[in-house]
Amino acid sequence: MPHYTEALARSADGSFDTSKLRMRRASATLRCMSKRPLLASLGFILLGFGAAAVYFLATFAPVPVDPAWAVEGDATIPPGSVTVRFTGTSTLLFDDGETAWMVDGWFSRFGPLALLGGKIAPDRSAIEAGLARNEVDRLAVVIPVHSHFDHAMDAPEVAKRTGAILLGSESTANIGRGWGLDERRIRVAVDRQPLRFGAFTLTLIETKHFEFPDPAVREQALADPRISEPLVPPVGAFDYRVGQPYAIHVLHPHGSFLIQASAGYQEGGLAGFAADVVFLGIGGLGTQTADYRESYWRETVDTSGAHDVVLIHWDALTGPIEGPFTGEVRAASFLSSGSEETRTFLEEKRARDPQLRFRTLPRYDEVVLF
Repeated sequence: MPHYTEALARSADGSFDTSKLRMRRASATLRCMSKRPLLASLGFILLGFGAAAVYFLATFAPVPVDPAWAVEGDATIPPGSVTVRFTGTSTLLFDDGETAWMVDGWFSRFGPLALLGGKIAPDRSAIEAGLARNEVDRLAVVIPVHSHFDHAMDAPEVAKRTGAILLGSESTANIGRGWGLDERRIRVAVDRQPLRFGAFTLTLIETKHFEFPDPAVREQALADPRISEPLVPPVGAFDYRVGQPYAIHVLHPHGSFLIQASAGYQEGGLAGFAADVVFLGIGGLGTQTADYRESYWRETVDTSGAHDVVLIHWDALTGPIEGPFTGEVRAASFLSSGSEETRTFLEEKRARDPQLRFRTLPRYDEVVLF
């Protein structure tokens, strides 16, 4: 078969017109040459998009805490001590040697793309590994502080594996029902009603979630807060509605503490709940205004009277669950931005009050609280 350019160069009598052939070949060469800059530009654009994707989806913002605040686990635990173990976010395990209970119990981790557009479900192997790393197989109660996935998603499976009561809002109860947890193991909290588990007296106090400053994020994360029917995963991350957020006040013969896992507050809501230690959530705090930060501090730390502040919910939701803690992935700008502002705010508080002590906990290692 003759070449395409040669066929076009034939005269009507079938002979070759060499001038036409030269022109056709020159035109084809020019077209090929004109495509090269376009292809090169397209390549540079794709390379740029790839680099941006890696930067935003696979790198983490700086942590908003001072490494000097980190404490190590205690090698020796005196009998009868109240201890705490930290997994990350606001998953905390408390134990006095007789009774153990857990906040949140979240061990699953997902990449940012799954959280933004995919469907998620509890990771049973991660839950099994997380409980093992915390050296716990029996719990009296597991309490999600609200019903977002990073607090409540794994809690029903944790309750199944440890014999715990699942305690929280009606939305959290529907997460438990959707996972098939026995109704007898589900308990809906009553605002300010003290509950006794061993020597621990736990009081759940209705509060507010952190108010995201971005209107679109606030609408998606906090609007329409109730989960009104059993939630059966896999579902989208935002199908885990916020429900009713709680602060948790804890009394024990050895001491008292307050857990405010989300950096939100109800004005006057914690009045009368004094504490020796505050577990203070600071996720996203730097994205808010200076007035908001001051109000949050006043309504939690100042109101409790505590000078010992354990910082929680400052690490990545999408980071690894082993090894060093990281800041949030950069794509989650509503959480990862403001790290410098958060740290500056905390350092200023510490500079003004010489008695104030900040601590960040190690992952999984047992630390004596009282």
